[in-house]
Amino acid sequence: MSHNDNSMTPEIRIGIIRRFIQILVLFGILASILLVSSGRIGGLWAWVYIGIYIGSTVFNSIVLFKRRPEVIAERSKTQMKHDWDKVIGGLWALSYFFAIPLVAGLDVRYQWTMDQSLYVHLSGAVCFFAGLAFFSWALLENAFFTTVSRVQNDRNQTVCTSGPYQYIRHPGYFGAIIQGLAAPLLLGSLWALIPGFLAALLMTVRTAMEDRLLQRDLIGYKTYAQRTGYRIFPGLW
Repeated sequence: MSHNDNSMTPEIRIGIIRRFIQILVLFGILASILLVSSGRIGGLWAWVYIGIYIGSTVFNSIVLFKRRPEVIAERSKTQMKHDWDKVIGGLWALSYFFAIPLVAGLDVRYQWTMDQSLYVHLSGAVCFFAGLAFFSWALLENAFFTTVSRVQNDRNQTVCTSGPYQYIRHPGYFGAIIQGLAAPLLLGSLWALIPGFLAALLMTVRTAMEDRLLQRDLIGYKTYAQRTGYRIFPGLW
């Protein structure tokens, strides 16, 4: 895999600062929605959920800051180029970052779902952690991992074929799908599986659209796609 120059240019520094601000705001909103809607600031599983998420983000940030600070800066660019990405990506963000914690919190407050066993919570926590770990593996392996669907001609993008990309073409999206389905179980809310499944469906559609874009516009991707046959679901699709 090709590595870009990691020199800390002013543009990269500004991008890193912007990305850290975005993350802080996102976590603030996520925690506020979950804790306020549940009415329980001391809810154990809400803090487990938040803690796993923050721990993963801190780990990724430290590794990227040392190895590829330009990836952090690139991920601060959130302006979507394609109309389909604006719609699908926007709906996914609402489902994942807003609807799941809101429904889970309201479920806890009004007890729509019966209390789940410790096994359900722990299974959700393990799967949520696994989804984040798979997402992190893809993020740390791919020097062109970004938040929006685009071909980075300005950075001379090349096809990543190492790490999880040996097995599926969109491992980051696979990890995100696992997270969306596991978070409701971690939080003990069966009702939150509704936005969780919606987020998984939207991410699957986004994968199909982005894969088509890459096959059309990224040199070498079509050959890679022929060699690595599955997009996100090994053995299926």
